[in-house]
Amino acid sequence: MKIKEILLTDKPTISFEVFPPKQESGLDNVKAAAGAIAALQPSFMSVTYGAAGSTSKLTCEVASDIKNLHGVSVMPHLTCVASTREHVDNMLARIRESHIDNIMALRGDIPQDGNVCHDFEHASDLIAYIKAKAPELCIGGACYPEGHIECAHKSQDIDFLKVKVDAGCDFLTTQMFFDNNIFYNFLYRVKDKGINVPVLPGIMPITTARQLSRSVALSGTNVPERFRAIVDRFGDDPDSMRQAGIIYACEQIVDLIANGVNHIHVYSMNKPDVAADILKNLGSILG
Repeated sequence: MKIKEILLTDKPTISFEVFPPKQESGLDNVKAAAGAIAALQPSFMSVTYGAAGSTSKLTCEVASDIKNLHGVSVMPHLTCVASTREHVDNMLARIRESHIDNIMALRGDIPQDGNVCHDFEHASDLIAYIKAKAPELCIGGACYPEGHIECAHKSQDIDFLKVKVDAGCDFLTTQMFFDNNIFYNFLYRVKDKGINVPVLPGIMPITTARQLSRSVALSGTNVPERFRAIVDRFGDDPDSMRQAGIIYACEQIVDLIANGVNHIHVYSMNKPDVAADILKNLGSILG
């Protein structure tokens, strides 16, 4: 099922993200985790793409299993920073062969060696190419409520986002955030720019102090003092930190749904137990 069709419903939904292994030797473990999350029957699942396309084959394999073995709508990621047109064509062929209806088109992180391909300079170029080559696909894109870490001005970042949407993006998913007011403010700003596609908030349950440090270092995401206090208090106690992180994520989701944001994407980090606890806590709210 196309995700843009899922987003038409007024019923609250939760989707989850998983990532493929760095090496093929870890594929069975990831498939097992993805299968356990799929068994929870989320609205859809996404499968990330390794740096410079390093896991492209595994991304397709995990996504195919989610769709064809577990019956859950799926969205594999595809990045363009190190992708040739030939590689993108091959990925689109694999997606078609697996009867997958959705794709997330991203620029991707610049490889550490600086070796990039210039067939696609920006995510908007990749989106336009996919729209022309595979118009049947529902295309998702990424957005950054606090501004992209490489962009100095938020207004300019939203201008770039408008180009991405105009290229053929059907919906957007945000980078993780820990303060819902940042997301609400972002929605006003993008609508003011004429961006009217659905925007899914991305929520990451932080279950270890180390996870928070790494996530903030990579994304530059603001951490409210309220959440810093939680990490300071419980960060050295794994069980308490896990519980507190899940509760904080659930509180964010409850607030979003209460304010009319019905479709939430959760960065579940291949953790079926975390995904299950979130759904358990939100049972009645999700209907």
